[in-house]
Amino acid sequence: MSTTYEWLAQFAQSAGTIYCFMFFLATLVYALWPKNSVRFHDAARMPLRED
Repeated sequence: MSTTYEWLAQFAQSAGTIYCFMFFLATLVYALWPKNSVRFHDAARMPLRED
C-alpha cells in the first residue's frame, strides 16, 4: 500500500512540475508573439497619455 502512495505522490509532483513549466512556456510565447507587440506597446504607453 505504501508503494502505491509513493508512486502516486511522485507522479503528482512530476505532473505538477510539467504543468507549471508548460504554463510558463505558453505565457512566454503569448508575451513574445509578434502579433501582440502592438497591444503591449499601447498598454505600456497608457500611463503617459494625456487625456
